[in-house]
Amino acid sequence: MYYIIVFRARSHTINFAKILSSYHVVCEIISTPRIINVSCGISVKFMPKDLIVVKNILKRREFDTFGGIFSIEGNFINARARRIE
Repeated sequence: MYYIIVFRARSHTINFAKILSSYHVVCEIISTPRIINVSCGISVKFMPKDLIVVKNILKRREFDTFGGIFSIEGNFINARARRIE
């Protein structure tokens, strides 16, 4: 299982990944699973242990294109998503 955070703007997705990296949060930009259709097509993937840090960063910054945080289980083809934020 892993988490993704989605935005409706590619620039916000890329910027958020850079911010997470500056906080030493291991993350990567991935294609958003098709079962989630609220994003720009790319998302930031991160591990569950970093959820609190991610939420705190999100609260301190203004991202008007924020689309949600989802937990993802399974592989890319058979993924199951659950919105957690």
